[in-house]
Amino acid sequence: MIRLSLRIPAGLHERVTAHAAAGRRSLNSEILHLLEVALAAPRADAGSPGGDPASPAPLREKPDSSPV
Repeated sequence: MIRLSLRIPAGLHERVTAHAAAGRRSLNSEILHLLEVALAAPRADAGSPGGDPASPAPLREKPDSSPV
């Protein structure tokens, strides 16, 4: 198993933590579940002209760029 250190905005952390609690999962398990679901789902913009399916969705919140 690979260890990954990830920095996410506080608001997104709160949302994922709430999803984890609702699904009775640990935060780590919830993140894995969400990644698996997202990667298995067909991309809606994959067939659109100029839409690069490898492009990430824009952040909805400014990421925290402060040093740890």
